[in-house]
Amino acid sequence: MDRMERQIHVSSEVGCLKAVLLHRPGRELESLTPQYLDSMLFEDIPYLAQMQEEHDLFAQVLRDYGCQVHYVESLLEEVFATSQLRDNAIQHLVGTSTLYSPSLKEIITEHLSATTPAQLVEYCIGGLRKSEVDDKVKQKTLSYFIRDAYPYYISPLPNLYFTRDPATVVGEGVSINVMKTETRRRESWLVSLLAQHHPLFASARTHIAYTMGSSIEGGDILILNDACAIVGSSARTDVWAIESFAKCMLAPVETGGEGLRQIIVVQIPYTRAYMHLDTVFTMVDRDSFCMFPGVEGMLRVFCMTMGAKGKLRIREAATLKHALQQALGVPSVQIIRSGGDDQIASAREQWNDSTNTLAIAPGTVVAYRRNVVSNETLEQHGIKVIPIRGSELVRGRGGPRCMSMPLNRENPS
Repeated sequence: MDRMERQIHVSSEVGCLKAVLLHRPGRELESLTPQYLDSMLFEDIPYLAQMQEEHDLFAQVLRDYGCQVHYVESLLEEVFATSQLRDNAIQHLVGTSTLYSPSLKEIITEHLSATTPAQLVEYCIGGLRKSEVDDKVKQKTLSYFIRDAYPYYISPLPNLYFTRDPATVVGEGVSINVMKTETRRRESWLVSLLAQHHPLFASARTHIAYTMGSSIEGGDILILNDACAIVGSSARTDVWAIESFAKCMLAPVETGGEGLRQIIVVQIPYTRAYMHLDTVFTMVDRDSFCMFPGVEGMLRVFCMTMGAKGKLRIREAATLKHALQQALGVPSVQIIRSGGDDQIASAREQWNDSTNTLAIAPGTVVAYRRNVVSNETLEQHGIKVIPIRGSELVRGRGGPRCMSMPLNRENPS
């Protein structure tokens, strides 16, 4: 199949964005209560109606620039139209829940089996409250009277609107990532269902090959070009998963890999504020990058290539800039500091995802409107910024790049 016919193809961070996977925030966000914010990875409770309005405007911006928008929930509904896949999904949901009572498992299985495909998607994402099946419990065991305070039998997925993390398109393959926290792991499973069963992904290879217990998330993976990916070693992505990813992506296409020639690893501080590489560093043009200056002196950079007998070769690079120049084959690269020279503005705006830009074409990025200083700095350096509202979207600690999983990009000339 010719590359232009493939629906899944990403070999750049900045090529014109032709197709993307999003999730419109839904009732799963209304599961957030103060006592569960920390475990659900939120700092605040968003106002859903405004959040949805902001997300709809974000999606419309992408459409206005020629990008086809696909939604996780719509594609899942199409997958669940196949009865066997629905049954398998229900078994997985019940089997991976914290249910110990066989009778309760049976009740919930029956409840989910009576749903339509659209309703099952709602339960997969929005969760199943205990109160929704109370009337079906005939034989009341001790656990019915002495209850765990947690109100869900199947937990909701309030972070799913950050579709960047569960999976990543690399070349013509889909890496199904492994999330760091239990709260988000079902997200990867949902995207794996799409990758393996939806016709949109029919031309793509699927990669699920990570060391047990390790984690890698899409916010730490940047596709520099068709020969090199950058991976952040961060609070959410560990070295074991990076090595597994590297071995898979550096392997030849003929043996099931993606044929990359190099993986650049950037170690960043392991803190919540910098949870992923793309919270402090993104690509904005063919040879230009946006970086939060607060981490400049804290980075370590390594280059990984495939050696003899499938063993990785690893060397430390002098600087990130030098590694980027070599990988891009250019004499110099431009590093644009988010927040400019204003230390306070830089720190404030990084917290609100000023560096988490989404390139939709070379030199054109989508960014939160609220990060005024950083956006002005980008424009002063020749980058076109398309500002979007995000006062509610940002409460989940992610920006336009976090909220999007590119499925197809043109190769930048």
